[in-house]
Amino acid sequence: MAFTPELVAELEILALFNLGNTQEGIKVHHTAAPPAIAAAKRLHDKGLISQADGGYLTSLGLDAAERTQVLLSILTVPEVA
Repeated sequence: MAFTPELVAELEILALFNLGNTQEGIKVHHTAAPPAIAAAKRLHDKGLISQADGGYLTSLGLDAAERTQVLLSILTVPEVA
């Protein structure tokens, strides 16, 4: 399996969620970049978020967002001065 641009766009949406407050959702506005709008719709279709334009994480979405954000923190190497 490869990291397609569509999958990366979905991961970017999952990385936006505040895991410290699961009652805080996100809104992907109609003026957002088309790949972000499409990614939010796919995440909704997959049952990870409550609305096609964002909303809240479902329990499956929370698991996916947690894993996404952990992986992002592992792979993000701090710059050496």
